[in-house]
Amino acid sequence: MIGKLKGIVDSYGEDFVILDVNGVGYVVHCSARTLQRLPKPGEATDLAIETHVREDMIRLYGFRSDAEREWFRLLQTVQGVGTRVALGVLSVLEPAQLATAIATGDKGAVARAPGVGPRLAARLVAELKDKAPAFAPVDPALVALTGAVEDRTAPQPVADAISALVNLGYPQVQASAAIAAALKGLGDGAETVEAKTLIRLGLRELAR
Repeated sequence: MIGKLKGIVDSYGEDFVILDVNGVGYVVHCSARTLQRLPKPGEATDLAIETHVREDMIRLYGFRSDAEREWFRLLQTVQGVGTRVALGVLSVLEPAQLATAIATGDKGAVARAPGVGPRLAARLVAELKDKAPAFAPVDPALVALTGAVEDRTAPQPVADAISALVNLGYPQVQASAAIAAALKGLGDGAETVEAKTLIRLGLRELAR
């Protein structure tokens, strides 16, 4: 099995790169995000490889990092997710972004991937939520906060502040992360803070 390839970029296709390794051209399928980050033809690069072997075909999938490859494998453990959908998800979300989106239940972010509708996005979040923190340093406070907002158990000022930031155009997970950081900075004073103060502090976090 091939686990890594290092060679010269020969040419690109719609969803693959041909990598010349000592005169042998390997067709390696990649996410759109990975393809965009590879060098131009004639330059050297290396890719972590996932090899899929079937009776009638051997197909190689390439990744810029081991984390991206691990997510490619993990996504396919969910029913209804094959290689095409997994690459689609990794085309719109980097591994750390994907881990955060799943850990915080941000189904909208996952559903942006081609081939992923609301139902499949919900299944991905539900089945991988407990595994996501192992793939990126997701703040436990953020996970707890987004869970409380979704369950409608978060304090009203917190829910109002997150809603206000979302209405200003910030993604749900980004708004939640900003408010979580603001609450952490307030310490003991977080229990009595008003929504308008949280909004101001959240905007300050988003501006950093």
